[in-house]
Amino acid sequence: MSLPAAFYLDCLRADSDRLAEVARLGLTAAVPSCPGWTVDSVVRHTATVYLHKIEILRLGRLPDPWPPDLTDREPLALYDEARAALLNALEKAGTSLETWTFSPSDRTSGFWYRRMALETVVHRVDAELAHAVVTPIDRDLALDGIDEVLTLMVGGPWWAEGDTTAPVDATVRVTADGNSWTIKADATSAIVTRDTDAEVAAEIYGDPTDVLLWLWGRHDDSAVQTSGSPEAVKAFRGRVAECTT
Repeated sequence: MSLPAAFYLDCLRADSDRLAEVARLGLTAAVPSCPGWTVDSVVRHTATVYLHKIEILRLGRLPDPWPPDLTDREPLALYDEARAALLNALEKAGTSLETWTFSPSDRTSGFWYRRMALETVVHRVDAELAHAVVTPIDRDLALDGIDEVLTLMVGGPWWAEGDTTAPVDATVRVTADGNSWTIKADATSAIVTRDTDAEVAAEIYGDPTDVLLWLWGRHDDSAVQTSGSPEAVKAFRGRVAECTT
């Protein structure tokens, strides 16, 4: 966990409230950032994610069987119930409860404080995009979200088999608001450091909100600036998409 637990809970409360507020503008609106989804899809997906994490915190392991059949539930009522229960579950667990996570280095409930705050803010933006009412992401949360995508998701031990569909073979730097991450990637690894001196094939940079949403595929390339090899940027974007979908 990179930021204080209270900060993540505050962001989770605010962004989950905003998601519900925007969803009440209309559940049938199409979500441009998630082709084939409507706001109803976002609400149901996020509620199901919340319920899944509540069960993980309760059991200390992945729930099985999963998911439950929730098709008969009214989506906003389900969502309101799930987000209240998630906040309660996180507060009850605290940050040091041993539990299942997908992090190689953090097997505590604190992991889910961060992950749920970041999950929520991205889906909040999905709902906002559907109704063209997008609001900024907290700067510190956006920077932390960039770090999560790069160090945990891209930089995780997922590539050893070399079965990636995006075999990047380049060093790329991502920079936002004076913070930089350097990613040296090939087909079987991705090593992420905060080294700003290494030579890179390409750099992607911009406002923290824009960079985070670009990494999550919610913004296209026009939202960020790039320098260096366009091929390296494209290949890197493919690798990010592979581990964030």
